[in-house]
Amino acid sequence: MAQSDQGKNQLDSNEKRDARRREAPSAAVVYEAIRAEAESELERPLAGLGWSGLAAGLSMGFSLLAQALLYSYTPEASWTPIISSFGYSIGFLFVILGRQQLFTENTLTPVLEVLRVRRWPVVRDTLKLWGVVLLANMLGVAIFAVALAGFDVLDPKIDAALKTLAGREYGHPFGTMFVRAIFAGWLVALMLWLMPFAESARVGVIILVTYVIGLAHFPHIIAGSVAALYAVFTGSEGIVAFFANFFAPTLLGNMVGGIMMVAAVNYAQVAYSTHGDAAAPGD
Repeated sequence: MAQSDQGKNQLDSNEKRDARRREAPSAAVVYEAIRAEAESELERPLAGLGWSGLAAGLSMGFSLLAQALLYSYTPEASWTPIISSFGYSIGFLFVILGRQQLFTENTLTPVLEVLRVRRWPVVRDTLKLWGVVLLANMLGVAIFAVALAGFDVLDPKIDAALKTLAGREYGHPFGTMFVRAIFAGWLVALMLWLMPFAESARVGVIILVTYVIGLAHFPHIIAGSVAALYAVFTGSEGIVAFFANFFAPTLLGNMVGGIMMVAAVNYAQVAYSTHGDAAAPGD
């Protein structure tokens, strides 16, 4: 009888261990995975970050291209954006799965390290990372936009779709663009929070989140700049309008939304989850 009880207890113990293995990782585990990756990004040479950022900017051009193709070959109807918005995810898939450096995708996560360490050298390195990656991304998207605008790369039917999509990046007041961009930065940061343990669902997570951004027309500083610069290079908009009406509010909104999400979710829920103690994780 005692042996039977012992076997039952042993079985229960095995079941408990199996249950623990099947549990979703805690917020602290996800936080540490993201923070460790951010720390490694801060240690990368600036030249490597620049080349990776250039590649990401070029890759993001395919979001606009894929959208234009789907828009052109889908019958004109009220539900056309539901189909064409899937193209928005293409560039993000290339960038994230290819481990390229994209502003708002990899560059906002170092805020975790800034909040943890709270020292000027980390802040300085983060600002350098942001500056290099943003400039490299913008160079990449500008090259892609110039190629689309200045050469007969696509059928004229596709060019018409490109102009339609480019026009959507303009026409909103500064404040409206700023608030809409906050949602884009928020969603990108949320995607980063989901990625470390998504495993085989990574592609689905990327498509789902970026599809929502594209369908809602929430402006993203890099993906949207391809279309916005295409409008500049085709003469539909001026360079002043690009910086004043698109670039400035979108950049600020993306950063506010992303940093707020990183600080509120990735850091605060972990830092303040132990008996109300505000000690930073990992200290």
